[in-house]
Amino acid sequence: MDNKQNADVFDEEMRRKFDLMPGFDKDFQADPTPAFRKTDPHAMDNLTAGGQAGSGAQTAGATSQTGVAEAQAATSQTAGSLPVREKAEKSFGHRDFAAHDLPGYNRGPGIPYAFSNNPRAGQWDARKMSANRIASYKRFVVTDGEGIRNSIYVAGCPFRCQNCWNASIWDFQAGHDFTPAFEQAVIDDLRPSYVEGVTYLGGEPMLNTPVLLKISNHIRQEFGNTKNIWCWTGYTWEELMRPGTTPDKTALLGMCDILIDGRFIEGLKDSRLQFRGSSNQRVIDVKKSLAARREAQEQGLDPNSVAPVIWDKLHDQKRVIAEAYRKDRDAGEGRD
Repeated sequence: MDNKQNADVFDEEMRRKFDLMPGFDKDFQADPTPAFRKTDPHAMDNLTAGGQAGSGAQTAGATSQTGVAEAQAATSQTAGSLPVREKAEKSFGHRDFAAHDLPGYNRGPGIPYAFSNNPRAGQWDARKMSANRIASYKRFVVTDGEGIRNSIYVAGCPFRCQNCWNASIWDFQAGHDFTPAFEQAVIDDLRPSYVEGVTYLGGEPMLNTPVLLKISNHIRQEFGNTKNIWCWTGYTWEELMRPGTTPDKTALLGMCDILIDGRFIEGLKDSRLQFRGSSNQRVIDVKKSLAARREAQEQGLDPNSVAPVIWDKLHDQKRVIAEAYRKDRDAGEGRD
């Protein structure tokens, strides 16, 4: 079987699984072929479940008003323009399902994005969509949040951002079944004092809440707040705050300490960003952000008018490291 036939078999398998998935929005099935297949049918050969996550390390947060402005500019170029959006939907199968919901509601930096799917509030329900599968598990890593951590990659993501790093685990059937033995292994791996906490990536963690809520509750019961929980998601903070968001997402968010939010937007890709892939994405202090919303409500203000609080330890690079080293070398640093 040649490469093109392999690609066709993969696409047909994806269609079959999406068609059989309970709770999956029928409108979404117009074209479940992964976006990268449209331009590079052999791209899957170079993708693995390891490294960064599609809704994980390449999907995170804007740190300043500058980042928000960049995201808004990208939105006007890629999603705000109706011809561009229609072209994207026809070429890649991406859809903005919330285009007519809550007119004027701010869905967050860069949203709607033409080259990902953009769901309505509550449209995707983990309790119906999740297959309770773990795509990958990495112990004692330093790339997925602060300090030494253990990273859980869950299976399944319908955002399907163009050029997603982890497109190989968009499928909710990827990986292995979640088991009590795996849950206990996660707990045991958190016991060393040098392990800061656990990180949820994927795939889309907010669409795998049956697994992650169980793990999160076990962590809190075992360790209290001495171990922190980080989570990467393709949802923006604003989307998770929309009326109609399923309660399981709200519950998982409340268990997290840090949320890296938003789609990966290729046009805003920046390798200098800490823990993020594109500048629309943000590293959000969940506890402080929720407290700010509660305070606004107590004062009779609209909580949605309060911006999420950015993690106060965020530190982005000013220069690309490789470029900096090359300039130092060319300048003669280290020579006798």
